[in-house]
Amino acid sequence: MTDFTRTKTLFDIPEGMIYLDGNSLGPLPKTAAARVAQTLQDEWGAQLIGGWTAAGWMEQPTRLGDRMGRLIGAEPGTTTIGDTLSIKVFQALSAALQLRPDRREILSCTGNFPTDLYMAQSLIDAMGKGHSLKIVPPEEIAGHITDATAALLLTEVDYRTSRRHDMAALTRKAHAHGALAIWDLAHSAGAIPVDMTGTGADICIGCTYKYLNAGPGAPAFISVARRHLDKVEPILAGWLGHAAPFAFEPDYRPGPGIERFRVGTPPVLQMAALDAALDIWDDIDLGALQTRSAALCDLFITEVETRCPDLTLASPRSATERGSHISFRHRDGYAIMQALIADKVIGDFREPDILRFGITPLFIDEEDIKIAAERLESIMKSGLYQQDDYKIRKAVT
Repeated sequence: MTDFTRTKTLFDIPEGMIYLDGNSLGPLPKTAAARVAQTLQDEWGAQLIGGWTAAGWMEQPTRLGDRMGRLIGAEPGTTTIGDTLSIKVFQALSAALQLRPDRREILSCTGNFPTDLYMAQSLIDAMGKGHSLKIVPPEEIAGHITDATAALLLTEVDYRTSRRHDMAALTRKAHAHGALAIWDLAHSAGAIPVDMTGTGADICIGCTYKYLNAGPGAPAFISVARRHLDKVEPILAGWLGHAAPFAFEPDYRPGPGIERFRVGTPPVLQMAALDAALDIWDDIDLGALQTRSAALCDLFITEVETRCPDLTLASPRSATERGSHISFRHRDGYAIMQALIADKVIGDFREPDILRFGITPLFIDEEDIKIAAERLESIMKSGLYQQDDYKIRKAVT
């Protein structure tokens, strides 16, 4: 059984701070600094270019990919790490469109993260083959899947409200109409159990700097169902996705399986931090994590609604319908959040009026939840958030 009292000691969180923003950027694992320092000194420093072979840098994306794959229910050998999530969205969607060359419609929803939609639009423009992006409300997705749909492009957990799609049901319906299902797990991986293989998902993508705690700028992942791996040639044909990179051939030959979804040089230092972060997950029971998350989220909802009646719950009330963050609405949401941050309770704000709180059981407990709600109540009752300083918008909200 996972000991969440122990996991809380594994992170370096400033004294007195209650960190409810692990859904946006996870805190620093205590072992990460030493791991990165080892990579700097013992590998790069001592081995120089020899680190690519002696230290295993070249194999990092696949080795870490399998560690990541375990957390999302992917088969071994079907996940790789590298590049950014935006790049992986582009790769995933271009692969799906190759597999459905006779179809032109991409289906997504208004709850999707904007970058996914931007990448879809840019791919459509670049291809110039008459594809279209259809965007509908999240609750209407199932009704818009038709025989014209080439691919679903959905974020399983809504980044604003935490509303959760039924990944298995929507994937089944997509397949029934001959479409493919691409799932962005940015707010799922490390937050809730994911079963890519069991749901039949075609491609999963996501980032590692949120719930997985790999640090700012940490690399993304892509996992492709084995049945598709050797059928596509990625539009982004990078050198390290080539079948024989050091043959330096002028023409592209895709590498075997998931290797072809590699693009650029592995970010070795960031992968060292990811490696350290993934060590924590070796002993985590994802079912226990979900149960713990649901209980803490329910407690937070109860505490905030009791203490702060002017805030309106934006997240689903039922734990089975949400991820691991809780959102409330208020017309002065930005200022309220800034006042709360000044009081060492860290959450964030999303337009137009959402206060967002990540409830991460690895380092959040009942006492943190109650203290956070008490400080929020104090800010609301005192009207402290109405000070002008708290209304000034920062570059990152």
